Amino acid sequence: MAKVLGIDLGTTNSCMAVMEGGEPEVLENSEGKRTTPSVVAFTKTDERIVGDAAKRQAVTNPRNTVYSIKRFMGRKFDEVQEEIKRVPYKVVRAANGDAAVEVEVDGKPKQFTPPEISAMILAKLKADAETRLGEKIAQAVITVPVVEPSTSPSSKSATASSK
Repeated sequence: MAKVLGIDLGTTNSCMAVMEGGEPEVLENSEGKRTTPSVVAFTKTDERIVGDAAKRQAVTNPRNTVYSIKRFMGRKFDEVQEEIKRVPYKVVRAANGDAAVEVEVDGKPKQFTPPEISAMILAKLKADAETRLGEKIAQAVITVPVVEPSTSPSSKSATASSK
């Protein structure tokens, strides 16, 4: 039977595990760590990086390094004015009034929604799990801890759409 990947999509770090012999086994990521920073960066060479590598270059590329994206998940731009003050990247009003981030890709501004950024994190975790396990992952259970002030029904719905 194929393994089901369990992912804890965290605001700061994310973690993945599978069941082995009836016990959960936390999997290491491609860097050999049990947690992966929930960080996505877009480099000056138009490369997208996720996790530890993204976190390491945040000091030299703050405007194109997105973290704490869950704080904006499913929320309107007008609701997140205090959160915007805490991040160096640009948070903008999407066409539907939601909060989105704007980074530079191929020398041009590009908007991403919080579910799109979260999907990039989830894709890295899935790829790392497949590498560790040596098999494809077809199913996953994603937990989203409910310690955020932004855990409204719309934020839960937006998180679900990021898979």
